[in-house]
Amino acid sequence: MEQDLKQYSARIRTVLLKLLRAKNGGHLGGSMSIIEVLSVLYGRQMKYDPKNPEWEERDLLVLSKGHAGPGLYAALCTAGFFREQELYSLNDGGTCFPSHPDRSKTPGVDATTGSLGQGTSVAAGLGYGLKLSGSGRFVYLIAGDGELNEGQCWEAFQFIAHHKLNNVIVLIDNNKRQLDGYTTDILNPFSIEDKMKAFGFHTETVSGSDEDAISHAIDRAKSVEGSAACIVLDTIKGQGITYFEQMESNHSVKFNEQDFREVDAALADLAEAYGLEVL
Repeated sequence: MEQDLKQYSARIRTVLLKLLRAKNGGHLGGSMSIIEVLSVLYGRQMKYDPKNPEWEERDLLVLSKGHAGPGLYAALCTAGFFREQELYSLNDGGTCFPSHPDRSKTPGVDATTGSLGQGTSVAAGLGYGLKLSGSGRFVYLIAGDGELNEGQCWEAFQFIAHHKLNNVIVLIDNNKRQLDGYTTDILNPFSIEDKMKAFGFHTETVSGSDEDAISHAIDRAKSVEGSAACIVLDTIKGQGITYFEQMESNHSVKFNEQDFREVDAALADLAEAYGLEVL
């Protein structure tokens, strides 16, 4: 059933913050910047059945920026694939919730990712196979802007564009930062939109914090014929909490006392604004 997307984003962000609080931190920045696109995918766009994660008619999601696994787990939990309490084994020995997604361990995870760039090739292969079989299923690829330093991404994009795989919707999280700093300082990406257009993609840029804008862009991408489609998401690393957005090193955070206070304040704000229960 289609969700109220602002409410749905708030629920996912709440689950994520509670999880990271319980684990004293983790991959916060890049998880927070994809909350809204995950909300759109699981709240409106994707075909899936949480009671049957291997449903053969489901759409597929490849989180190529696998370090944002906690964000994906929060979205899958909110979508009903597993209970929230199960999440708190994140990164523990024998867990079903490793730091980076593993399709053999976690219900709802369609691709094992973590080594940056490889998810783009996985998505290309999945899309190509589905196209050859005449399937109407979609593959959604979430890649990071820092991840685009990897040449493998561009090889896979060229393959997707050459074969006109309009069943692969490429979503690039352009949060302008990566592990060691700002993308423009480490390896200037210049215009990602212009590069994707040059590779043969129908491309547009939308606000990555605007669920309706993201959803409408996906609708347009799904209607593209004769070419591949890419949506560049203009986001902020740590999106949704000003304190973490402004933090110098927010890729993976080890919480201190101030961090805990900011998380608690954000959880309280989400609970008040959206009527959510925060225990």
